Formats: sequence, structure tokens, C-alpha cells
Amino acid sequence: MITRLPGLPRLRTCARRLLLTSAIGLLTACASSVSNPPVPAQPAAPAATTAPVAAGKTEVLWLGQAAMRITTPGGKVIVVDPWLTGNPKTPPAYKQLSALGKVDLILVTHAHGDHLGDAVELAKLNQAPLWNAGGLSQQLVTLGQLPATQALRFGKGGTIAPLGDKGPKITAVHAEHSSELVWKNPATGKDETHYGGEPVGYIIEMENGFKIWHMGDTGLYGDMMMVADRYKPDLVLIPIGGHFTMAPQDAAIALRDFIRPKYAIPMHYGTNPMLRGTPAELKAALGTSATTAVIVPEPGQKVDF
Repeated sequence: MITRLPGLPRLRTCARRLLLTSAIGLLTACASSVSNPPVPAQPAAPAATTAPVAAGKTEVLWLGQAAMRITTPGGKVIVVDPWLTGNPKTPPAYKQLSALGKVDLILVTHAHGDHLGDAVELAKLNQAPLWNAGGLSQQLVTLGQLPATQALRFGKGGTIAPLGDKGPKITAVHAEHSSELVWKNPATGKDETHYGGEPVGYIIEMENGFKIWHMGDTGLYGDMMMVADRYKPDLVLIPIGGHFTMAPQDAAIALRDFIRPKYAIPMHYGTNPMLRGTPAELKAALGTSATTAVIVPEPGQKVDF
């Protein structure tokens, strides 16, 4: 007679479970060892050979409205939207274009007179290239303002290295605005309105990787978040005047919620009665939770980064 011990089926079941658990554990261990092999030691990286200039500073000189002179760590001088001689905020010393010194590159965001300004004359004075990514350069050539060798063009989303592979890089991005070109016809003495291309902003990457977003004239738009995520600007030059561009409240949304840069310099305000926005209103709209440092230079004042 075979005596069945009470609980024996339960013991067998437990044993099977233990064996199954052990097998799974072994398979898992094998899989781990296959998918995560030991990483061999890597040779030490060679000592950095970057020129000292890569650790230098970026200098930004604001000249009123959207006019900026940017000196890169490598000593290249980029002038953006040089409306100077007719700009009420430009210091008298800089109304002489030669006071800017040697200019290597001119960028224009759109065709309006307070941005195109003195760009053609400055290009001729320095024999410097004038670049635009919205179609304005082609119109300047068509109207005989500059030769095609000096009025150069690229497009939104395009990136150029106009001063050489080791120099600053420029990427054109969207701006929500318009771009009419008002041109005085020398034959008739009358103003004519021409197609001025599309408005743009520029991401300017220095030799040491520091990035500036010159927004030109723009309203608030949701893809600012995408531009910021893609290019990660350190400094944003942002219009706040209102009427034609963002007012301080919209600029605060752009900085706090969409872009979140380390620094911002407000621009495009105070040059006419319609541009009522102020830096104080921008700071108030940002609130205390914002992580962006708002720097407010006077026209003619330099800021180093």
C-alpha cells in the first residue's frame, strides 16, 4: 500500500515553480550579459588644441531699435539691421558709419527702413557682404543697389559660414512680420513700394559655441519653442515695442514659456510713439519665476558675454 503524504502535490507544485523561477533568472542573466557587454577602456583623449580665441568673449553693442554690432570671440564684426543715421536712439558718434570700425558681415532681417537702414552704404564703405535669407538681397540687385557678388542670399532653415569654416555660423529662422521695400526711384524722385522678401530672424553661433538669436521684428508664434529646442540660443535680442511687434507681455511669454534663454536684451522700443513697450514692463510680465536675466543697455553701451 502506498501512503500519500498530505501536502505532497503542493510540494511538487512549489518545486516546479522554483525550477521555473531559477530558469528564468538564468536566462535573464544571460540576456543581460549579451546585451550589455563590458565596455573596453578607451584611450585618453588628446589634449585640446583649440586656439585661445575660442574661450574669448562675445561683445554686443546696441545702437537703438534693432541695430546691433556683434564682435565675435575670433574678432569678426557682424552688424545686424544697421539703421543708424536716421535712428533717434543711435548715439551721435555712431551716426558716422565709419565709427563702427571695420565691418566683416552685414545681416538684414527684412526690408523695412528701420532695419535695412544704412546697410547698403555700410556694405559699400567696407566692401562687406550683405546677407539676407528672405529674398531682399535679390531685390537690391534688381534695383541696382548692390552687385550680386555683394548682396548674397540663402533661405529660412539654411546655415552659412560666410567668413570661413572656422568662423561664426548663421542660420535663418522664421519671423512673423512683413517686409515691404520702399525705394526712391532716381528717375522720378518718387517713392515706390517693392517686394522685399520675407522677414527672418538669425541664429548666430560664435566660434566658441555661444549662440545669439536676433529675432528681427516678429509677433509671438508657437514654433519659437521648436526653434529654441533645435538651436538652444544663449542670448535672445527680442523686440518689445508693440504695435508692429510683440509687446512686453507677449515677449515675456516667448522668453519664459517658449525659449528660456540665459539672457535677453530687449530692443525695438522707444523710437516712435507707437512703440510704447518698455523693459520695465517686460520684467514685470516675466515675474519672479523666470530664469532669464534681462539686460537693458543704453544705446551705445557694450555688453560682454
